Amino acid sequence: MAKYIKKEIVDLNGKGATQAYYRMKTWRKLETEEFVKRCHDLNGAFSESILKGALAALTQQLAYELANGYSVKLDGLGVFNAKIGLCKDKEQDDFCEDGTRRNAASLQVTGVSLKVDKELVKAINKDCNLERGDDERLSRQTYTLEQRIERARDFIRKNGYMRSYEYAQLNGLARSTASRELIRITSDPRSGIRSEGSKSSKLYLLDNQS
Repeated sequence: MAKYIKKEIVDLNGKGATQAYYRMKTWRKLETEEFVKRCHDLNGAFSESILKGALAALTQQLAYELANGYSVKLDGLGVFNAKIGLCKDKEQDDFCEDGTRRNAASLQVTGVSLKVDKELVKAINKDCNLERGDDERLSRQTYTLEQRIERARDFIRKNGYMRSYEYAQLNGLARSTASRELIRITSDPRSGIRSEGSKSSKLYLLDNQS
């Protein structure tokens, strides 16, 4: 029996009230061996070794075709496409008409997109009997934004500087939330807080600090 989780999310329409988002609860991850065994148990016409061999052949050929620029459609599963992007050690460049700032050595395959076949969605929906699981509520902020900024100022006065993870700990925020909020704070000159450095070495200082 599958369960769904009702999650409270921030209202994106600016109406004030929070909104509900639903997701499937995942019990655990099925590894290849167990999945193949379940396929065999459901359809005994193929041995587990044949199923594993077919799966290996399929993934190998899929990788080859995607690597050579093909889009692959597998009926009942979906359409696969390779995605490319900059290598990890390369910085994002501006668009140039002559195209000389980047070459193939700067790019790599970063993932694979899958546009799921509608028939697969129908098959899942047909076999899916949902029941209600847990609710996930938004954590309520203990401090207002103004209070968080003032707490940050006090921390910097005491310690000389502040890092983003310290701001998160100080105000009970997730690190990603703290990072986004610090961008807003440092872009507002009224906050009295500025940043120096970049990425993991970024420090937050008071405007009157040299």
